Amino acid sequence: MSGGYMKFSNVQLQRLVELGLEEGLERDFDCGRQRDDSFRQLARGLEKNNKAALDRLQQGLRPDIKLLEEKLLHTLRAEGYAEVSTPILMSKGLLQKMGLTPEHPLWRQLFWVDKNKLLRPMLAPHLYHLLRHLQKLWDGSVMIFEVGPVFRKESKGQEHVEEFTMLNLVSLGCTNPDEQLRLMVDKLFGQFGKTYSLVCAPSEVYGETTDVVIRGLEVASAAVGPHALDANWEISGPWFGMGIGLERLAMAVGDYSNIRRVSRSLSYQNGARLNI
Repeated sequence: MSGGYMKFSNVQLQRLVELGLEEGLERDFDCGRQRDDSFRQLARGLEKNNKAALDRLQQGLRPDIKLLEEKLLHTLRAEGYAEVSTPILMSKGLLQKMGLTPEHPLWRQLFWVDKNKLLRPMLAPHLYHLLRHLQKLWDGSVMIFEVGPVFRKESKGQEHVEEFTMLNLVSLGCTNPDEQLRLMVDKLFGQFGKTYSLVCAPSEVYGETTDVVIRGLEVASAAVGPHALDANWEISGPWFGMGIGLERLAMAVGDYSNIRRVSRSLSYQNGARLNI
């Protein structure tokens, strides 16, 4: 075949994508030899980059997504937030207090352990439960955060996985939640050197949220209260909260197109393919 109509084969394309090639996949070649030589050259360079990312782990460096997480946690602690830890199992009752019933669109995405317990699909119900108690025990604002795995039967695609890591923060009793939310967004996301935008979006739980978007990808979602759900938890007063998807943020910061490169995986570590 000649005339610039030969392209990478499907097998070659799959391999290049696995190794992390983000651009330059649509190339034309005059002949098979030119195409195969180009493939081998690209693959060797990508394999070298993947090996370097794995070597950093061997040298004792933490994965890039963990370093990103550390920056976020350092910022939150410096702002006075206290870290909490809640169970991965969640009761059906707590979920219903968030307005999730069998008719809710999220219901079909739940991983049930038995008829009354499930793997948590979000952190908010447990944090609401803690706020109910801590507002009575702590003086002043209640500022807490949690980071940990959540589980949803997500649709297939390059931006979704069924097990992912959320960082949720909430500040109850703040004086100006809208302004303080924007300041916190800038402190958390301004440190990564990426341009972000704030977009109002519909929410299946809160009605409307303010999303943080980087490179066209939603990496966080925030809400401001008082909210109608607060009464279910005996919560009163102004608040703001935000949930950050760490894998999605790592995608945006690392310029990845596939979330599986930065998620919990047996095929990738530190963004690198293992079968190199």
